[in-house]
Amino acid sequence: MTRKETSTRTDRRSFLKATGGVAAAAGLAGCTGALQSSSSYPSEQVEMIVPWSAGGGTDRTGRKLANLAGEHMDTEFFVSNQTGGSGSVGFNAIANADPDGYTVGVTTVEICTISHLGIAEVNPEDLTSVMQYNFDPASLTVPEDAPYDTVEEFVQYAKDNPGEISISNSGIGAIWHLSAAGFAQQAGIDVKHVGYDGGAPATKAVLNGEVQATTASAAEVAGQVQDGPLKTLGVFGDERVSIFPDVPTLKEAGYDFTMGAWRGLTVPNDTPDERISQLHDAYKSVYDSDDFKSFMDENGFGTVYRDTEEFSSFMDSEYDRFADIIESLDLN
Repeated sequence: MTRKETSTRTDRRSFLKATGGVAAAAGLAGCTGALQSSSSYPSEQVEMIVPWSAGGGTDRTGRKLANLAGEHMDTEFFVSNQTGGSGSVGFNAIANADPDGYTVGVTTVEICTISHLGIAEVNPEDLTSVMQYNFDPASLTVPEDAPYDTVEEFVQYAKDNPGEISISNSGIGAIWHLSAAGFAQQAGIDVKHVGYDGGAPATKAVLNGEVQATTASAAEVAGQVQDGPLKTLGVFGDERVSIFPDVPTLKEAGYDFTMGAWRGLTVPNDTPDERISQLHDAYKSVYDSDDFKSFMDENGFGTVYRDTEEFSSFMDSEYDRFADIIESLDLN
């Protein structure tokens, strides 16, 4: 399934690419209408909509961005949590906000899955990207005494014992389930997927012997791995993660597969390009700061930067990839 891109978004991407993300005010006269001149922006607070509950990873990273962004733009940023519907309530709130540069969404991987799952219609086409700032790859974690010590041995065991291995996840249709299912398809193995209400109970299920493995972010299993009951065989990223520097990636094990949770920033469609550029530059300055990098590293959040156009293309490719995986799992 390939999603059709609108001419509006295509024109926006071409414009940003050609100008390096900075639009001349004169060229925006036709699309800004009654909006204030660029010299007066920003003249009020910027709301950052977080589609997930307070205290979670998306909320915490969003609040850190908000706290620091005000140092790079002459205004305050504040977070509002608009939750429900696997993120769809918040995503719709972002999409339906006034396109004036005063609403920014902290957008997560679920924007690329929920329409395929039949949860809501909102998808990346309803938003315009600003930048990506995070990627947390899935990790394959098993009991310390499991009869396999590498991804290759795990795959071989699964092939020798089809259907015997059960992999827990944070909920059927959630990113860790899709990561495990995508890897199983790539590796050609037959495994069972068992959904739990979150990453913590999914990890506990491995400890209790209810399942033989789990897929979650490295940060979610770090405590159990470092203390010994569990071991992580591989991470689903392009690079190893800092908290598990000795754990190889799937690519190192011979499987060209990456997947995980990610977070980025979006605005409503038709937000003027110049304001998108100003927002991007402020958030990029935050991303590059020692304060933000330390916060992300100390809390186990991976940092990945994609600019406005790169993030838009990335969301498009993710949307199409998840369509194929979800269709193959008959989840929609």
